[in-house]
Amino acid sequence: MDYRIKEQTGFSPRVGELVSMLNYTRAVTLADVEGLSTEELDYLADGHSNSIGALLMHMSAIEFVHQVIAFENRDLPERELEQWIVPLELGDKARSEIRNQPLDYYLDALNKVRDKMLSLLESVDDSWLYEEGEYYNGVVYNKYYLWFHVVEDETSHRGQIRILKRMLK
Repeated sequence: MDYRIKEQTGFSPRVGELVSMLNYTRAVTLADVEGLSTEELDYLADGHSNSIGALLMHMSAIEFVHQVIAFENRDLPERELEQWIVPLELGDKARSEIRNQPLDYYLDALNKVRDKMLSLLESVDDSWLYEEGEYYNGVVYNKYYLWFHVVEDETSHRGQIRILKRMLK
């Protein structure tokens, strides 16, 4: 694992630094879930918690939504929302629907979304990071913030995963 934020081959300088952060964040997440069984991935600490599997799907969903916002400047249409709403919102539906899958199922979802995002990031330059958009509620953001939020969200949920793993013991 590389503990340096640095430019990455194939990306503009700042985009490459962002990719470096995304890659490190993901590498730590993958190390934390390595070898987990389906039962461990489905573990619920109580009636209000999320499972590790649901948190992994949430990470995929957050990254997918941010891809759509950042690269297509749109919200999800109904058909995409149907696919992603449960892992996006988590809660009761996620506790009942995101279950009984092996680790590879979750890793595949994470990898598919990440691979697409990396290929999309190869096509933009540093100025793209500072392009602004506006949420439906009028709050202004730039694309750099969107990807910072992906890192922040994954890091936060990885903390939850670590707590759940300790509870399993």
